Order: sequence, then structure tokens, then C-alpha cells
Amino acid sequence: MSAMTLTEKILLQHALGWHKPFVRPGDIITISVDWTIASELAWNGMNMTYDALGRPPLFNKKRFYLALDHTVDSQTLTNDSRTQKLVQLSRNFAKEAKLDYFYDANETIMHTEFFRQFIRPGEIVLGADSHTSSHGGMAALAIGLGGADITVAMVTGRSWIQVPEAIRVHYAGRLPFGLTGKDVILKTLGDLGRNTVAMERTVEYTADHLSDFSTDFRFTIANMTAEFGGLNGIFPADEQVAQAVSRRRNAEFRDGGFWFRADEDAHYTETFNIDLSRLVPLVAKPFSPDNVFTVDQAAGQKLDGCFVGACTTTQEELALGALVLEAALKNGGKAIPSENRIVIPGSREVEKNLREADLWRFYEQAGFRIGEPGCSMCLGIASDRARPGEVWLSSQNRNFPNRMGKGSLAWLASAATVAASALDMQVRDPRPFLEQVDREKWQKIVGQQTGLSAVVHSEPKPQSAAAVAAAAGSNGSHGSAISGRAQLFGDHIDTDAIIPGEFCHLSDLKEIGEKAFYHVRPEFVGRVKNGENIIVAGEGWGSGSSREHAAWALKGAGVQAVIAKSYAFIHKRNLVNEAIPFLILQEQEFYQKVEDGAELQVDLQKGEVVLNGKSYKGQPLPVVMQEIMHSGGLVPHVKKRLGQK
Repeated sequence: MSAMTLTEKILLQHALGWHKPFVRPGDIITISVDWTIASELAWNGMNMTYDALGRPPLFNKKRFYLALDHTVDSQTLTNDSRTQKLVQLSRNFAKEAKLDYFYDANETIMHTEFFRQFIRPGEIVLGADSHTSSHGGMAALAIGLGGADITVAMVTGRSWIQVPEAIRVHYAGRLPFGLTGKDVILKTLGDLGRNTVAMERTVEYTADHLSDFSTDFRFTIANMTAEFGGLNGIFPADEQVAQAVSRRRNAEFRDGGFWFRADEDAHYTETFNIDLSRLVPLVAKPFSPDNVFTVDQAAGQKLDGCFVGACTTTQEELALGALVLEAALKNGGKAIPSENRIVIPGSREVEKNLREADLWRFYEQAGFRIGEPGCSMCLGIASDRARPGEVWLSSQNRNFPNRMGKGSLAWLASAATVAASALDMQVRDPRPFLEQVDREKWQKIVGQQTGLSAVVHSEPKPQSAAAVAAAAGSNGSHGSAISGRAQLFGDHIDTDAIIPGEFCHLSDLKEIGEKAFYHVRPEFVGRVKNGENIIVAGEGWGSGSSREHAAWALKGAGVQAVIAKSYAFIHKRNLVNEAIPFLILQEQEFYQKVEDGAELQVDLQKGEVVLNGKSYKGQPLPVVMQEIMHSGGLVPHVKKRLGQK
């Protein structure tokens, strides 16, 4: 068998109708899917796709996981009719489908309990949330996609993927005590950049001392692989993973999975080495997670709020933050008056565990309000949100404009750094307090064992080739030439900018379209109506959240085509699924000469754009994408394959 990366082995294991004993980057394969997962915010759009498919039975109701977490704090749930509608829609579906794994409002953040209790190494999970990448911390292949893709996988038990290129990020040296996965991924982003070397690639993480990295630690790094730009992030299956799964409540999920590791001679497009031995606490200033500085460089920055929570903040991070506060309070620290200290546990179980460890009292003594499990401040659309101009230090994963609320200024850091900064509401170095943490107490709290038995790894055993018929009868063309005028954007335009999270409850296409670029370019829709209906952008168009509403907003606004140098993986698939014409074009001369309002002709079949009489050649789309777009989008494509009209 040819040498393969960990990701390639998992894909080969799940490949349907594949006749080779290996897969390679660029191969397009149909795969079986072990799990699909979603939140109430995603289910709103997924339900529309499910309706369009005729609400067929689920492929396996025991492998669809639904958790209500984005908008559901009790105040919002009581007072906001939009949230009530989203929640009731999910509850109705859970009852209709008789779901085995449904978590109602304020029970868990979507990814927390799924990671802790369900996902096993080597499994494939597709989630309607970009931070589905988190589950690579448990050695699973976990990919965030748009809701339509997840709905189809939920119904059919399969999906398609183009095997990605792989990069390897290797962590050398030993990490100083008290630095966390958050500091490590911020270091990675700061050194390598957002949406650069990881863009649309699988990121495989290794280390000199991998056994030092708990699964919580790995979760945080894999979670923020979404910010790195990766299709997924994944750690090897090892003793730490075995220890974590052995503790689960349900015996069914303590065994099984596929325990693979990359071959020693596996091919990586690039390998990057990052030294952890001299790492210091880091912060990321607005408005990008790779805008990274040392805590010393940021020390003294005045804060209007401190938030510890969101999916990236694990039980271990919460516990370490509490111990930092314990040390700060013992040193005579006192909390200055502020109502803007909030801490959110990832789940009811995490809340219970910290209560039994007697850690919540340190947050309370430091003036924190302990909230219910949920996304809370991270998305800025529920009851807690930052006000315009407020500076918040947060242990969440994104600091885009308006992320914590309109006009907010989000700074990112570990929970320990947020805790150290919370008493006097200015950025402080947590290391003086970390030095005072009782290491034995810490080990008892996190419960890590040493001297674990080595894991036995295996090799892929692909499923039988009977499975998938070739797609029928399309020449892959989509429509005729498109004419319009350009509306220019820059690099890294994220889906929060395309449509803010506060509008993701909407379901009417025209209404969604009216909210396109609502905060950052309010004139956008009017310009589209006046003929500037071809978007021309740079690198990383559509990065960030997986929200399908971003594609719907473009469609509803009347955008005729998108031209960009590169696209975020999830958003690109959403464009395909909605049959929104787009082209990958990298000729620098085109971008130097194109101006706002310039007349363009786009020929998707030829993959060309004409500007001022000159033709520029783009990249042709893979055949499977062309076939979906030629069918009018994913839903009609799947209905055609299922023999529906």
C-alpha cells in the first residue's frame, strides 16, 4: 500500500466504489459518513432543504446529533420570538425523527458533549458549523459544511469530497506549565497566518511530546483550525485519546472507531516546525485571529469586559482560569466594579465537574456571572453582547468586526489570561499566578494518568466497491455567459461580513438578500440592483462561519457571479449547492486592471472572464461540482439521483 497521511487513511476507509488501495490529493470520492451534527441555528436552514427533499427518513437516527446552543440563553428564549421559533423547529424535528441524541437549550454547547461522549478516532463527522473541526482533537476526520450538505448526508449516509492536500504542523520542545492549546494555536496563527498555508488543506498536528497534550488541549487547536483556514485539523490516535474515550458514560462509545496513524513517509505539501519551549501567553488583537502579540506587548490595555467561554474553551481551560483567580485573590487582588465579567461552561456536565472541584467560587469571588451553556458572547446575537466601542478580552475563537455585538472590539486570549486580567479589567500576564498553582491539585482536577498502555494501530480496510454509480448524463456546463458590472472587495471577506449572525433566523430568500453586507457595506444591495452584480474579490472569500445564509444572501440580493483568487472550502461548497456561479481566477493583471463598476463578461463553461476586450483564464471546476450546479443546485441534484421529480 502506498504511503498515506492520517486523513487519507480515514478517507480510504470510508470510500465507496473506490477501486484503488490508496487515495491521493485531488481524487474526488464518495464517502460514507459516521455522524452528522447541527445546532438550532443551522437546523433553520437545514429544515428548508429537508422540506425540499420531501422529509425522507434519516439514514440512521442514532448518528444524527442536534444541540441547541447558539441563541438559547434563558432570557433570549423567554423574550425573543425568533429564538422561540428556531428552538421549536428543532424540538419538533427531534420528536418527528425520534432522535437518540438531542440536547435541548442550555444543556451543552454543540461541540462540547459530542467531543466528550460520542466521537471516536477515525470516524468521519460532517457538521453544519465551521468549528466541527474541533473533533480532530479525538483523531476523527471532522469537517464543517453548509446545511444543505449536512442534510443530504443525514438522509443518505454519504457525501463527496475532493481529497485535500495535507500540511504537517509539528510542535517541538516542551510547553511551559499553564500555557494552553489556545496559546499554541495563537502562536501557530501568528507565525503562519490565517487563510494562507492551511487554506483548504488538512492540517495534521504532531509533537515531540504528544503525550503532554490532553484531548482538551487538542480540541482547542483543532477547533481553531477553522480560523487557520484548514479544511480540518487532526491529531493522531494515541494513549491520550484512549484514556478520554475510556471514561465515557455510554459503553458503546468507549470502543470502536479506526485507530490509524500517518505513515512515516507520508507526503505533506509543507511541514512547519514550531518551538513551544519558550512560548509565552499570547493575545490576538482585532480584527483577525492571526493579529497576535505577546501578553507583555498588550499589558495594561484597558478592558470593558472579560468573557471566558464559547466552544473553544474546554473544561481544562475553565479550571485553569479558576486556579489563576484563586492565586490572584490570595495575593490580595480585588475585583473593581463591573457587570461585564461572564463565564460560560461548555455543558451541564462541565458545570457539575467544576462545582465538585469547588472552582466556581473563585469566578464568583472575582465578580463573574456564571451563565448557562451556550455560545453566548462569542456570536453576539443572544442577550449578552458587547456594546459599540467596548473592548472585551475573550477566550473565544473569533475577533472579526461586530463578532461580539455591533461595533465591538474583541481581543482573544486563553482563559488563564482572561482570568488574570479580570480583577482590575486590564490585560495582565497570568504567569505570576500560574507559578502559584498547586500542580498536584491541578493533576487531580484534570485526572490525567501517566504510563498508559500503547495504542495498537491498524490499516484501512475499504468498503466493497459495489456502492456508487457514476453520475449520469451531464456535460458539466452551467448556463451561458454572464454579463454585469464589478463590485470590488478585498482579501478574507468572512461570512460574518456577508451576513451578520443576527439575521440567520430568516428563511425568506429575498429578505435574507436585503441583509447582505448589512453592517460593512450597507449600499451593497442597491449597487447590485443597479447592475454591479458581479463580485470581484481577493484571497479567502467566504472564510469564517459555515452559515449557509451567506450564499443565500448573495443569491437573494441578485448577485450573478463571484470571481475571487481563492475561496473558503465551506462557502465554496455552499455556492455550488445553491448553483451560484463562481470562478477561481488568479491572474494578477486582471486584479490590477479591474475597477469598481467595470463591465465584465463571465463564461463559466470556458472558465474565462473578459475585461476591456481581454480574456483572463480561470480554473475549471471539478466535474462533480459542475454536475451539481448544472442540476440547479444540490437539492434537485439529489432528488434526481433518488428518482424524485
